[in-house]
Amino acid sequence: MYEELKYWYLRDHKLFRALSFSQIKQLCIIVGFKKAKKGEIIYFSASEVPRIFLLKRGSIKIVSVDDDGNETIKDIIQKGDLFGELTLEKDAQVNEYAKVLTDEVSICSFLMSDFEDLLLRNPSLALSYTKFVGLKMKRIKNNYANLVSKDAKTRLRQFLIDWSENEGKREGDRVTIENYLTQNDIAQIICTSRQTATQLLSEMEALGTIIYNRKEIIIADLNKL
Repeated sequence: MYEELKYWYLRDHKLFRALSFSQIKQLCIIVGFKKAKKGEIIYFSASEVPRIFLLKRGSIKIVSVDDDGNETIKDIIQKGDLFGELTLEKDAQVNEYAKVLTDEVSICSFLMSDFEDLLLRNPSLALSYTKFVGLKMKRIKNNYANLVSKDAKTRLRQFLIDWSENEGKREGDRVTIENYLTQNDIAQIICTSRQTATQLLSEMEALGTIIYNRKEIIIADLNKL
C-alpha cells in the first residue's frame, strides 16, 4: 500500500512529472514515507541526517532558533512544497525545526546523498529542481523585504491576503480560512509581539473586516481587507 502511495505522491508532483514510469518506480525504492499528527516535530536540522522533505498533505511551520534560544517562524510549508536541506549543503550554522500545524500531515523524504545522485542522473530534473528552489528562495526574500519596509498592520493584512490566496475557500468576495495558527504563530510570522498581533486582529474584528476564532478566519470582503 505504501509503495502505491509513494508512486502517486511522486507522480502527481510537478517536480517529477518529466520522469518516466520506470524512473518514478526507482524513486519509490529510495524515498521514505510517513504520517505525523498535529504538534509533532518532523526534524531538527542540527541533529538529523540531511534530508529533502516533500509535503503531500497538511501544513508545517519551519521555526529557526537563534543562539539565545529565541524562536522565529521562518516559513509555512503547504501541500506540494519542499523543505529541509534544499541547497544540498549541510549548514552547521542553521538551527531550525519543522512542526506539524494541521491535524495530520503526509510526508515523503529523501536522504540528501540519494537526492544528489538522482539529480546527477537526471539533468532535466536537476533543472526543474533549481527553478523550484530559486522561486522558493525568492518568495522568502520578498517576505523579508516586506517585513523591513512595512508596518505591522500592513504586514498582517498582506499575510492574510497571501493565506487566503493559498488556502482560503472563496464565496464571491468572502473568504474562509481554516485557522491552524495561534496568535503567537501569526505574531512570529509578521515579526511583531503577540500583544500587537492580538490588538490588530481585534481591531479588524471590531471594524467587521474579519471574524476570528480558533477554528477559522472569515474575511468578509477580500477586496476591502
